[in-house]
Amino acid sequence: MKKILIIAAAFLVNIAVSAQEEVKNTYIQNGDIIEATLMHDNGTVSQTGFFNKKGQLTGKWISYDRTGNKTAEAQYEAGEKVGTWFFWADDKLTEVDYNNSRIAVVNTWKNKNTEVVSNRY
Repeated sequence: MKKILIIAAAFLVNIAVSAQEEVKNTYIQNGDIIEATLMHDNGTVSQTGFFNKKGQLTGKWISYDRTGNKTAEAQYEAGEKVGTWFFWADDKLTEVDYNNSRIAVVNTWKNKNTEVVSNRY
């Protein structure tokens, strides 16, 4: 019985130590660009994207919720918001167009009983 208790205690300690492992973000440099993968505390990917040599956001950035569903896709150029961004939430897709790092146009689509409803005219 004593041997079983020792084995069970060792097993529980091992589980507790494993559960406390720190989730780490990764940064990989490729020339002047740094590829970033940022993590949620549960170990799933939170965001992926790039930084330039000045540390500014650049290129495509993608965000995910804690269960791995894509929630946003964005574009940056030297830290400025550019192009078309997409945001997913529930049965809705929001498209935001940026011009000079300012919102120019916002369009929203909703999935309603297999029919797509848009506010775009």
